[in-house]
Amino acid sequence: MDVAATDWVDNSPGTGRRALDWREVWRYRELVTFLALRDVKVRYKQAVFGVLWAVARPLAGMAIFTFVFSRLVHAPSDGVPYVLFAFTGVLVWSLFADGLDAATTSLVTNAALVTKVYFPRVAVPLASVLPRILDFGISLLLLAVLLVVERHPPGPQVLLVPIVTLWCVLLAFGIGLTFATIQVRYRDAHHALGLLVQLGLYASPVAYSSSLVPSNWRWIYALNPMVGPLDTARWALLATPAPGVSALASLATGLLAVWLGVRTFARNERRLADVI
Repeated sequence: MDVAATDWVDNSPGTGRRALDWREVWRYRELVTFLALRDVKVRYKQAVFGVLWAVARPLAGMAIFTFVFSRLVHAPSDGVPYVLFAFTGVLVWSLFADGLDAATTSLVTNAALVTKVYFPRVAVPLASVLPRILDFGISLLLLAVLLVVERHPPGPQVLLVPIVTLWCVLLAFGIGLTFATIQVRYRDAHHALGLLVQLGLYASPVAYSSSLVPSNWRWIYALNPMVGPLDTARWALLATPAPGVSALASLATGLLAVWLGVRTFARNERRLADVI
């Protein structure tokens, strides 16, 4: 009996420098889609409030920041109602933070799949980040309602929102690859990530404006990779002052972080199934 030959895949640990094969990832795009849809179904299948959970966190963050930074501290909000300012900051930060957390724990969560079936391992962190775009989209609908209530229409730069979304997703994915690799070896890395995300929340212009940072420190402050997306998102959605050239420093450090994440993951990809 003739048996059709199939390509042999050697998944043993390799040596030397490696690079991710993005063409192979594209061939496994149906798997990425399946894993992403599975995540959405698991999260919302038996949820009491369904998609309302997607806006609960931004609303809660907006309420707390409005009371503390607007009522008590009287922080400036770049000429827009602070409610809109805070809500936009929280929803953009949530897109990044939730995607980063999901990417970090994705390999350990899917250990049974990773250790039994061959596929490009990067598909798992990628699929874990993509569903956060759905949550972001739902939150944007609520922001649109708030813009109508506050009578604060956005300008034509609102068309840049998809670029900002891609920016945040790419950051969450790239940095998440680094932490996902560490998480496989050291399970307590997730706790360290939680602390770093909490510190990053207050080190980023989520509840306050970047204009509070002195101009001579603005370039150093912009080395935070989330400064650029947050300032650009507020400019696109709320028509605040356009981000300055210092945002290029934020873009540069973000791309560097993504590159380091991809390199770290690529060098350890074939060892993940053995260590996990």
